[in-house]
Amino acid sequence: MDDRLPAHLEVSGLIRAVEAEGGFGMVLSKGERDAGTIMLVLLEKGGSARAYERMPGLDGTRAWHCTRRQEESADFGESLTARLAFSDYVERRGTHDPDLWVVELDVAKPERFIGLGV
Repeated sequence: MDDRLPAHLEVSGLIRAVEAEGGFGMVLSKGERDAGTIMLVLLEKGGSARAYERMPGLDGTRAWHCTRRQEESADFGESLTARLAFSDYVERRGTHDPDLWVVELDVAKPERFIGLGV
């Protein structure tokens, strides 16, 4: 039997926890209700985004890993290009995995909500 929490409950819990800390959480794309995978788009004050997904380890556990970072730039044109490239990555992931939930969390030190003390 799988001990995983259903995806919709995990997503709901993450959003509630972030909002309780004064942040903002939103589902960008709904995946499979119970067994869907989750991609988190983490931001801090609307700054550069990071995408986190769980990856299976050799020992059978599934840990969160940063799969994409939005490149930062002081130049507006480069910054816009970086945002578009990041958005394109997230969109492609959703196209390749229809069960994928995409959830945006904007809060101070967002990695702490997934057990990473970055």
